[in-house]
Amino acid sequence: KEYLRGILLHYFFQKKSVAEAHRILVEIYDDHALSETTCRDWFRRFKNNDFDVEDKERSGAPKK
Repeated sequence: KEYLRGILLHYFFQKKSVAEAHRILVEIYDDHALSETTCRDWFRRFKNNDFDVEDKERSGAPKK
């Protein structure tokens, strides 16, 4: 997941739209691509200067 988020961050800095970034991810990663909604959420974070693409620790959730 973090790898795909990093790619998404790259597309954000390239000024690609959410739809375009999602389309490219689907072309390359097919069923393993992030959903367009998830891409939109990440672009929103990036626009707020939150560029951390690592998983956050969550209580009760086992780390994969």
